Amino acid sequence: MTQNPPGGPTILSTLYHERIWPSHWVFLATALVVPASLLVFLPINLLAGAIVALVLYAMVVLVLVATSPVIEVSRGELIAGRARVSVHLIGTVTVFRGEEATLQRGRLLDARAWLLIRGWVSPVAKIEVTDETDPTPYWIVSTRTPDALAAAIEAARAG
Repeated sequence: MTQNPPGGPTILSTLYHERIWPSHWVFLATALVVPASLLVFLPINLLAGAIVALVLYAMVVLVLVATSPVIEVSRGELIAGRARVSVHLIGTVTVFRGEEATLQRGRLLDARAWLLIRGWVSPVAKIEVTDETDPTPYWIVSTRTPDALAAAIEAARAG
């Protein structure tokens, strides 16, 4: 996305940091790979079935953890996953929960919006991008603490 403006102020400390870990129920649901693997491999060999089941589950957990994005407000910019934008190019930050969050992720979503959505995190922050050269009107970011994210962006803009 966009970078800090040249000569713009920077913030040396991290004001907000959140890794969007999968919820506990996601790990429990992915454990269903264990009985599925056992059903396939038990007729062949008990030990092979158990080993394959555990290796597959470990791989699924590893992928879930490795792909968990980070949201951070530091050094005058917002970083969400692989995208970043200067806090000086951010307009209004609006927090949505429950049904309103579902609408923002669905029917009210602008196709040009940049998304960092995880299905296991309900609240979202809608972050307006005011950069006229950026075709993205706003970001929708899943976060467990949207009010803290909004406050950190506001503090970064003020500081």
